[in-house]
Amino acid sequence: MAPESAAPVAAPPRGRSGPSIADVAELAGVSSQTVSRVSTGAENVRPATRDRVLAAMDELGYSPNHAARALRYGSFGTIGLIAHRLARTGESRTVEAVVEAARAEGYTVSLVDVQNPGSDDVTAAVARLSHQSIDGLVIIRAETATPVALALPPRMPVVVSDSRFVGHHPAVGADQVTGTHLAVAHLLDLGHRTVHHVAGPGDSAPAQVRVAAWREHLVGAGRPVPELLRGDWTARSGYEAGRRLAADPGATAVFCANDEMAAGLVRALYEHGRRVPDDISVVGFDDIPLAEFLWPPLTTVQQDFHLIGERLMELLLRQIRERAPLEDSRVVVPTRLVVRASTSAPRG
Repeated sequence: MAPESAAPVAAPPRGRSGPSIADVAELAGVSSQTVSRVSTGAENVRPATRDRVLAAMDELGYSPNHAARALRYGSFGTIGLIAHRLARTGESRTVEAVVEAARAEGYTVSLVDVQNPGSDDVTAAVARLSHQSIDGLVIIRAETATPVALALPPRMPVVVSDSRFVGHHPAVGADQVTGTHLAVAHLLDLGHRTVHHVAGPGDSAPAQVRVAAWREHLVGAGRPVPELLRGDWTARSGYEAGRRLAADPGATAVFCANDEMAAGLVRALYEHGRRVPDDISVVGFDDIPLAEFLWPPLTTVQQDFHLIGERLMELLLRQIRERAPLEDSRVVVPTRLVVRASTSAPRG
């Protein structure tokens, strides 16, 4: 008589990419609903049943959204990241920094770029990511979403690059207020009577902070506050603002809310016969890699995006690994003024 052997496991039907939840349920001798509960980490499963389901997953090579890894090691190894308008320098560099920091900790990143940063769109993005089995969530500037209106899964580790969420979620951000004061003070200290401002869009929280700090500094110094010029972060909008300022003989110093708008503004000034810094001094914000290679090299406020990414991951991992309640945590990353050749004392 031939020796007994274990019955072979049927191969998945043709056309299927891999074993299904039903295959796992059949091999483990449980219902598909039990496999689903084990996959999502539900607690209402007996330990022996859980072990049998995990063994079936291993044997069949079934690991939906890394469920087996999460159950065995307490982590899916993935974080979700929600961003808005990745074409913008601040968002793209912050996302890059988060991805680098996550990789250094052994995590992959699942990214969703929302078109509208309102509460509904961000909440929908969170729901999409939650179905992908993530350990935690990073939100890069929710912009128009509010802490009260933003619906997030209970007990989901979350960190936000937006100071408005302090008291609701841990937050990390650059010291935009001090950076703006440094820019305006630098121009006034050079001898300029006042400082014009090319701001970012009105629905941007960082733009709002920079406008408020610019106005506060001028009022505190007893200087006139010029009419605000509004851009949209693009070099094109800076160029249009530069055309307007070129026609104003009283404009001798300009603070731009980002470096791209500053670059467009400088070109417009040159085209209209206003030299930088001889006729008009210009300061940007961000210190993008291109800033030091513009002509003239751009004086700007530097944000440390790499450090912002590291701090975001640190706060998120403390929640994931230590289950630490960090709602009131806020990390402010310093900014600094980088003085180059685009600023000087006014002529005469």
